[in-house]
Amino acid sequence: MGIWNGSAGPLQAVAKGLARNPGRSVSRGSFAERTRLAALLAELWSQTVLARIGGRATALGYVPVPVPERLLIAPQDLRTGDATLAAEIYAGRFAFAGKVMMLDGRTPFELVPPSVEWAEALHGFGWLRHLKAAGTTIARANARAIVGDFMRDPGKARAIAARPDVAARRIISWLTQATFLLQDADHDFYRRFMRSLARQVRQLRRMAGDAPDGYPRMLAVTALVFAGLCMSDQASLLKAAQKRLAEELDRQILPDGGPLNRNPGMLIELLLDLLPLRQAFSARNHQAPPALMNAVDRMMPMLRFFRHGDGAFAHFHGMGHTAADQLATILAFDDARGAPVANAPYSGYQRLDAKALLLIADTGPPPPPRASWEAHASCLAFEFSSARNRIVINCGVPEVHREMWRQVARSTAAHSTAVIADTSSCRFLQGGSMTRIFGAPIVSGPKHVEVQRGTRNNALLLRASHDGYAEAFGIIHQRSWRLAVEGNRLDGEDVFRPAEEGGTLPAENFAIRFHLHPAVSVERLDDPHTALLSLPNGEAWAFAAPHVPLGIEESVYLAAAGAPRRTSQLVLAGDVTRTPRVVWTFVRTREAQSVPPARSGRG
Repeated sequence: MGIWNGSAGPLQAVAKGLARNPGRSVSRGSFAERTRLAALLAELWSQTVLARIGGRATALGYVPVPVPERLLIAPQDLRTGDATLAAEIYAGRFAFAGKVMMLDGRTPFELVPPSVEWAEALHGFGWLRHLKAAGTTIARANARAIVGDFMRDPGKARAIAARPDVAARRIISWLTQATFLLQDADHDFYRRFMRSLARQVRQLRRMAGDAPDGYPRMLAVTALVFAGLCMSDQASLLKAAQKRLAEELDRQILPDGGPLNRNPGMLIELLLDLLPLRQAFSARNHQAPPALMNAVDRMMPMLRFFRHGDGAFAHFHGMGHTAADQLATILAFDDARGAPVANAPYSGYQRLDAKALLLIADTGPPPPPRASWEAHASCLAFEFSSARNRIVINCGVPEVHREMWRQVARSTAAHSTAVIADTSSCRFLQGGSMTRIFGAPIVSGPKHVEVQRGTRNNALLLRASHDGYAEAFGIIHQRSWRLAVEGNRLDGEDVFRPAEEGGTLPAENFAIRFHLHPAVSVERLDDPHTALLSLPNGEAWAFAAPHVPLGIEESVYLAAAGAPRRTSQLVLAGDVTRTPRVVWTFVRTREAQSVPPARSGRG
């Protein structure tokens, strides 16, 4: 077991797929470091034990779950089904998470999964919505046959199928598609389905506390509440699960509506579950728990907080590609439709709006250790867009093959911020048995992040600093943004100052990275400090850094739909002792070009 400092090497090497060893080991010889790591592991272990004991102490782990005589309601599934995929499943072609497997006369559960993500998708049964979307007798029979195969034998990936988050997704999928599955079903299938459902719920209620913190645990508890509402004779389960749900919502959804793990994508996934759950309480003529209602009300405005003009979410702390259809579905439930807040201090984010320009910045420390297993070293990173065009982005995470890119994606170098000595501002637990239990949480990083907002001279001002480099290098990184209210200019400043008052800066190199969206084309000008950026709508921007040579390097946009895409990054590099202050500017040099209306008639 060791600590990874998040060094990813040059991002151009990442784009070429050459980053075979993106992390650099850190010596564990320091007594202080070993002591800190031991204390952290003890804390993580105690929290894990308490979470497990807590689930049993609230009676959730032992609450009776009798086999239901019937299902009282079938909740709505807000995730979109695709009828064309039903034909592929019927033909025995199972395409999940970028991998395709053919049945060739076998059940899908007899196959050796090509990846963990593929097995998670198969055993989560979310694909049942595609068969339901087809709505044919053949699709229904196919769905029943595959569910029957699973009930007989979960197959080679049974360990993945038993995971709390996968089991929870499967229970919700079976409940939401129950009307489709059980219509015209014979009595034998009906009874086997009910017995299997009850058995899975019993297993999940014992394992809910084992689910990783964040969305997996929320999903497990939400599935148990769904089961209590939908299955007959489950009053005890509903009462206990409802109590746990309220506790988790109060803990994991912060006062400003952001998630504890700081991943904006959790808002989308969780609301896709909680909105149907709220409807299910109404369908049963039960009052929804106040914690559920309050959490939804807090989360809705944060959806708009993280959105760029093109509808995509900003890429922070595990956020990948934004499913536009899912987000549109959720926003249809937003009755307020108000302007997003600018300041989210509990979640650790800031937002600046000026006409069509938008800036979203990470101005918070990493989440608590147990909730940081997918968090990134992204303090003071930002994204910048003009109307529907994103300009500066973070690399994000891919839809598939996440494990292959995980260390690179979490490094500071994969974000639009400053990197000192090719080292991330956070360090991550790596290797050994503990990572199999806790994942790869952040073991050290920024502890103090100071933030100031204001307005001056027709500009919105934001300044923040963090101490993520203080312990290793004795450096405080301070960043300022100035967004012109006219919506045509963004000025920035990065300052490196000694961590100790009166101290001196070490001779360490820095690299300030601005990852560009793949739709942005970049052209170097004769001036070595300036580049011209062209957007798809004809808009042009000049980037200038008068005192530091400007480099243009390859990068990779991991969060692109389907698969990672090559892109570019602007890089300002130097030595903190020679250049402790770096100023840079984005200025619009050409407005978007309007498309002339089509002419009618000849000629």
